[in-house]
Amino acid sequence: MTAGRETFEYAVLRVVPRVERGEALNAGVLVYCRQRDYLGSRVHLDVERLHALDPTADAEAIGWALQAAADVCAAEPGAGAAARENLGSRFRWLTAPRSTVVQPGPVHTGLTGDPDAEADRLLRLLVLPVQP
Repeated sequence: MTAGRETFEYAVLRVVPRVERGEALNAGVLVYCRQRDYLGSRVHLDVERLHALDPTADAEAIGWALQAAADVCAAEPGAGAAARENLGSRFRWLTAPRSTVVQPGPVHTGLTGDPDAEADRLLRLLVLPVQP
């Protein structure tokens, strides 16, 4: 392992406005680094892209669902029982497969010296619109 760098896991949060169609929009990332006691998330819902997939999609409700995942990640007091679990259990709960509008993608791994900065980098790389 490279000095000062630890293994981390991450998953993309995807919005699937019409589950039966399977079309998805990346709308967030979850980052977990056990060695650094870190669990973080970044979310960004591009409403224009969402409505390109489904003009009837309820962007406000989807935004709430994304925020709920971020709240579990951050152990917010109102986020329910899952938010009271340890970091690893929360990450596993958030990344468990589900057939809802907000779905986690597969879990990937990497190395990082700063998992919080890694969350920002992954948001830019995997979620935010590509810049020319």
